[in-house]
Amino acid sequence: MSRTNFQELLDAGVHFGHLARKWNPRMAPYIFDQKNGIHIIDLHKTVVKIDEAAEAMKELARSGRKILFVATKKQAKEIVAEKAASVNMPSVTERWAGGMLTNFPTIRKAVKKMGTIDKMKEDGTFEKLAKRERLQVDRQRAKLEKNLGSIRDMSRLPSALFIVDIQKEANAVKEANRLNIPVFAMVDTCCDPTPVDYVIPANDDAAKSVECIMNILCAAIQEGLEERKLEKDKEAAAEEEVVNPSAKKIRARKSAKPVDVAAEAAEAEAAEAAPAAEAPVEEAPAAEEAPAAE
Repeated sequence: MSRTNFQELLDAGVHFGHLARKWNPRMAPYIFDQKNGIHIIDLHKTVVKIDEAAEAMKELARSGRKILFVATKKQAKEIVAEKAASVNMPSVTERWAGGMLTNFPTIRKAVKKMGTIDKMKEDGTFEKLAKRERLQVDRQRAKLEKNLGSIRDMSRLPSALFIVDIQKEANAVKEANRLNIPVFAMVDTCCDPTPVDYVIPANDDAAKSVECIMNILCAAIQEGLEERKLEKDKEAAAEEEVVNPSAKKIRARKSAKPVDVAAEAAEAEAAEAAPAAEAPVEEAPAAEEAPAAE
């Protein structure tokens, strides 16, 4: 069953494309018509593409992998940050730092710097610094939190990227392609869909459109996370059974013959009667002979 329908996408304004004069010819297969100088996206194809992307994201979440959400445009950043946090996925909504994927070890050092500053505040070292130094450290901490705070818990490269507006996030797409990381993206009629693995033809400028698609994809990710949790619970239960073998039921071996209770009872009675029959009979003492008559 489809995760969405034509009417839901239509109400959210997903079908509105860009101006016809700014279109990219490679988006022609996803364009339905042109009206008042604006291209109209074929929502029947959008529904199919959303389902494909949702299933792929569900499998990634089920296997315990991370998906990095990228959206720095004003009308999408808050929505994407909120939805990504609801399914415990990292996001970039302020600025894409160059080399965030291709130079990931350096990015991790910057994230560790945030942890170091936090430790300084906890153990009292921060208070020993001069006032000017404290101000500088606070500004540095705020800047790092703004740009990298959402990927603080991302200890390794993500398994996939979801991008809103691939023209604005061109650097993210290039880095993902260089590292062979799959790219999911909302692609408008003015963009080139070639570098995207899972194309979702949709209006990437309207907040309602972005929210509608994010709701569908995050619901699929949540399903994958729940299935992963159920699998872990089953594995834990199986391990407990192995640790406690006494809880297992004892079953007869396959080669064991069925027991005939009546035959065993008859054999027991015969065994008891045999010793009684074999016991020697004691002879009665012979009577003394009477004396002969004279």
